[in-house]
Amino acid sequence: MHDDWSGEAHTVEVGRRGGELRAVLQLRLAWTDAQGAHVLDSSGERLTVGTDPSNHLVLSDPTVSRFHCELRLEPDRVRLVDLGSRNGTYLGGVRVADAWVHDGATLRVGETSVEVRASGAMSFVELSPREAFGDLVGTSGPMRTLFAALEKAAESDATVLIEGETGTGKEGVAHALHLESPRAAAPFVVVDCGSIPETLIESELFGHERGAFTGATTRHVGAFEAARGGTLLLDEIGELPLALQPRLLRALESRAVKRVGGHEWIPLDVRLVAATHRSLRREVSDGRFRADLYYRLAVLTVQVPPLRERLEDLPRLVQVLAARLGASDEQCAFLASAPVLERLALRDWPGNVRELRNEIERTLVLGGATSPAAEEPVSRLPFGAARRVAIARFERAYLTEVLAECGGVVAEAARRSGIDRVHFHRLLRKNDVR
Repeated sequence: MHDDWSGEAHTVEVGRRGGELRAVLQLRLAWTDAQGAHVLDSSGERLTVGTDPSNHLVLSDPTVSRFHCELRLEPDRVRLVDLGSRNGTYLGGVRVADAWVHDGATLRVGETSVEVRASGAMSFVELSPREAFGDLVGTSGPMRTLFAALEKAAESDATVLIEGETGTGKEGVAHALHLESPRAAAPFVVVDCGSIPETLIESELFGHERGAFTGATTRHVGAFEAARGGTLLLDEIGELPLALQPRLLRALESRAVKRVGGHEWIPLDVRLVAATHRSLRREVSDGRFRADLYYRLAVLTVQVPPLRERLEDLPRLVQVLAARLGASDEQCAFLASAPVLERLALRDWPGNVRELRNEIERTLVLGGATSPAAEEPVSRLPFGAARRVAIARFERAYLTEVLAECGGVVAEAARRSGIDRVHFHRLLRKNDVR
């Protein structure tokens, strides 16, 4: 991999819309099969390998899984992730589930060896000028990229698959998409496929007639009917039992449903959105999810970034979440102080925005500081976040020292610092120094 390849972005303007030049993964993959030697040049943030025609690298090797593995761009290196393949993904002769790939490495997928030549390229990525989309907030590049994708998706009735880690706010993304669509005045219905007993999911989705089964004393309108004219979110679609997936596929293909125990086909007028924290491609490879249903759901796919990739949104997120939790002005000021934000920026946040909300609520209830200690090494953070934390530490230390040397006289401290007094006051408030 080239040494000058970094994940830094450069903001540019194109017409009325902004964007940024962002590093993308540029690969040259070389392999040999029964037909001879081949070379594929491809670029993108994610590249998949397998026998399915939708992969970037499509292999005819019968020992390769439909979705075998994926190569992903990280800020300064390439990550290899096995997608639950039958025969494994090997790097340097070692079977791996998740590993870093160096330039010139050889992968073995099934019986096929693939040489990887990686380099960096810059590609224009469109950014929305908005700082909020529905209840979603953020000014970071990942969020503005998401907003730009949602703006386009909201203009159509195409099915959308929302992917993201647990706690990233996938339901909020779906609701924001509904509110920005022409269907905003109609119902927004959510079905959590992971929380409903398997025996009841069919009834929950499609409804049932009276007497259809023991306990069915009345007719029940299913979620597809309840969402008529609006949007239906199938949350955690990856948890849908395999036996029910053909029924959902038929409903999507025919645009009609039949209640359990019923005979009448009911036309659908609903925009379908699905969400999952799982890799559905991995589920397809493992035989737990139907490939044809996956294609029906993934007409448009959006990725919700994890909190660790958008730490610059922390101040705004904390402000918004604290207000939604009913925090007082004094509590909001405490949560927005530099020491607290710095400690929050040092967290890994495996639970993402949901974990952040819980942390804020716990702080409001119990009072006191958040954890961990502010002086944890910044080397644990991505470069951009580490730089922001280092700057915050420097500002607070500098302001405290120069103010003490000037006997607490702000005008004198500002003069000695060579900073306008108004700006100096702002820095004091920002860093909670007085």
